Order: sequence, then C-alpha cells, then structure tokens
Amino acid sequence: MVGDIKLRERWEVLVARLSAQFADGDLLELDAIIYLVGVQELGQYHRTYKKDEKINLMHIAICRLLEPYGYYTFDYVDEDGWPHYRLKDELPPLKAGEQSVLMKEAIVNYFLERDYIE
Repeated sequence: MVGDIKLRERWEVLVARLSAQFADGDLLELDAIIYLVGVQELGQYHRTYKKDEKINLMHIAICRLLEPYGYYTFDYVDEDGWPHYRLKDELPPLKAGEQSVLMKEAIVNYFLERDYIE
C-alpha cells in the first residue's frame, strides 16, 4: 500500500514536470509520456516524425521501459540510429488498469534512473 502511494506521488510529480516542460502546462497523458521516452531513447530530438515513426518511437519506449522487468532485451541499433529490442518473455495477460500501473511504474523508474525526479 505504501508503494502505491509513493508511486502515485512520483507519477504526479513526473506528469507535472514533463507537462510544464513539453506541453505548456497541459497535463500529458500516459501515451504522450511513452512517446517522449521513445524520442529520448532514439536521441533525434530536433526533427519531425511521420505517423509510422511515432508508432515506432512508442514501441521503442515500451521495449526500453519493460526491459528491466525481463520482457525485452536490447538487440542492436540500425544504420539510421533506431534501437531494436528482442522479446525475451511474453507479458502476462493484464487488465487495462494493471497495464497502466505497470507502465506508470516503469516510467517512474526510468526517470528516477535519470535523476529527473526523486
């Protein structure tokens, strides 16, 4: 229970900080934050992405975020600089709420590792 409260507090701090930095204070949703992680992982910040590239960015983010949980492993970077991951273990069937909690936890941990939040 304490972990849930700490996760919620960290999530709120993270959303507020990212929203102020990237959305002029409009609160970012989970998908938008996953997209930002994808851009961060790709490292190509100052360019415009096509629709299919945005989907690929979100895939990169999800793979990177779930890597510490043992679901994906980094494989290689292609000639265009895009990271590729390999599925190690299938995700268990999760309800929508459980998926959301897992992703929020993974995102919070990602930004804790980068000292973006405490």
